[in-house]
Parts: sequence; structure tokens; C-alpha cells
Amino acid sequence: MEPEVTFNRTSVVTAIHPCYEIDNFNFILTKTPSIICVLLYFFLMLLSVITILCGNILVIISIIYFQQLHTPTNYFILSLAVADLLVGVVVFPVSMAFTVTSCFYYEDIFCKVRDSFDITLSTASILNLCCISIDRYYAVCQPLIYRTKINVNVVVVMILLSWGVSVLVGFMIPDLKHEKCEVNCFNDVLLSDIFGPIFSFYLPVIVMLCIYLKIFLVAQEQVRSIQNTTCQSKKSGATVSKMERKATKTLVTILGVFLMCWTPFFLCFTFRLLNNVSVPLPLFETLNWLALSNSMLNPFIYAFFYSWFRSAFRMIISGKIFQGDFSNTKLL
Repeated sequence: MEPEVTFNRTSVVTAIHPCYEIDNFNFILTKTPSIICVLLYFFLMLLSVITILCGNILVIISIIYFQQLHTPTNYFILSLAVADLLVGVVVFPVSMAFTVTSCFYYEDIFCKVRDSFDITLSTASILNLCCISIDRYYAVCQPLIYRTKINVNVVVVMILLSWGVSVLVGFMIPDLKHEKCEVNCFNDVLLSDIFGPIFSFYLPVIVMLCIYLKIFLVAQEQVRSIQNTTCQSKKSGATVSKMERKATKTLVTILGVFLMCWTPFFLCFTFRLLNNVSVPLPLFETLNWLALSNSMLNPFIYAFFYSWFRSAFRMIISGKIFQGDFSNTKLL
């Protein structure tokens, strides 16, 4: 899913890319990188390190090590953390090379491999978010049948299905946009450019919007029910009001950060596809990195929000888990 980038080789390259210069009409890495180029390297490296070390790896170790965290919900979070960790380990460095070496100018196997991993892992991250929303739906809206509907076997099937669809979208859907158009060219473009975004973003977003709206409505109804069956005192009213604000804040944060990161990228891609216009390289790269940054933010939203994860993180960071067997420790 790459934009069409057009440029004039005789124009000033720094207006297109801060790390390049022209030599006999060829783009080469500048020997004296600009401040913008250095800052770009530093910022992207920092983003990758934060994504790997400051969240996802802590989530993975916590869920694997502590018995208390072995729950269906946390298995979804574990799968999400694995996807986001791989985004930080694989996609971020390759995307950084893509950004600073201007892969748009040299369409080779490196670019296509990068695209496949990018799409696969990003789709896996999105679909795992979708699975978490389904898990939360049954936990909030169908609590009596939650344990029968969401058990370990169901969780494993959902996780495998999410990763399977991601691999299908990232690797198995033909992408021949850069090849010579043959008989099946239209079908190939239709699959890669239309069905890819639908299964990677639009369909999961519609599912999550519907589910979280239902959760929010049910939560409000439950709060009203509690309010009607308790003493109508100022204290209970304040408690209910606090519960409503907390539920609203949580749902808005979860869905809002996701939409903030991914919507601009896919809207830009869809606009380019439908209107057949070129997209400025700096704009598309910025939106792409904004989307990838969701993998950095997910652990803070889905894990740091819970006190038992914070307790687990403190024990891991302090090295306490290496001083004995604390796997059965009761986390606060």
C-alpha cells in the first residue's frame, strides 16, 4: 500500500528528503547530514526503543511469569504485545531505513518485504485490538456466560485466526502495482488496494465501534440500575458519577488513541486510491509513523491502566523476580 510519488530530479533534493543530495542526477546519501536528518534518525530510533523496552516486553514477561495474569483477557493482551513488539523490532527499523534511504525511489525486493511485514504485523495488532473488544463485550454485557463463551480454547482460536488473516493480507494477497500490467492486473490491484485496507482497518474499526458503543450503553444502564437500587444520597450520587466518568474516559481513551493513530493514514491512502492522485512523501511518511506509534501506546493503554500490571512491572524492573520464585505472588 504505497503512494505514487512524483518528482523532478532537477529540483532541490532537500525539499524532498533531508538526507539526500544530487550527484549526476543520482540520489546519494549526503556526506554532511543536516540537523533535520540527524534528528530524524534519533527520533525514529527512540520511538523503536520505547516500543520494544518501555512497554511490550514488560507486558509479555508479566503475563508469562505471573500465574495471576494467566486469564483469557490477558492472553489477548499478550498476543497484542507480541504483535506490537515485532512492530518495534522488525517494522520500525526497516521503516526507518525506508524513510531515511528513500525507498520510494528504488522499488526493489527490500521495499516489498518491508511492505509485507509492515502490513502483516500492523494488521495483527489491529485484529488483536478487535479481539480484546469482543472479550470486553462478553465480560460487560454477557457476564453470566462469559466464562463459557470466552475460554482458553476460544481465545487460542481467535488469536490464531487474527494472525492467519494478517499473514493472508500481508503476504498472500498479490501486489503487482510495480509490475507490468497483465491480464489479471485489475484483479490483483483490487485485492491489494481495496480488500487489504478493508480487512486491515475498516472492518475491524466498524466492529470495534459497534462493540464499544454497546459496552458503553450497557455500562450506563448498569450504573442507573445501581443508582436506583441504592440510597439516593450525595455520596452514592458522587460515586455513580465517578463510575460514569471513569467508564467514559476508558472507552474514549482506548478507541480514541487507536482512531487518532490509524485513521489519517488509511483516509490518506483511500483518498489517493479513489482520486488517483499522488501523495507528498513527507505527508505519507508522517502518517505512516503516526499509525505505527499505536504499537508504542497500546501497552500504556491496555496494561499500565491496571494496578496488577504496574505491580508486575515494578518487580521486573527492580529485578526482584530474579531473586526467587515469585510467580504465585498476589499482585495488587
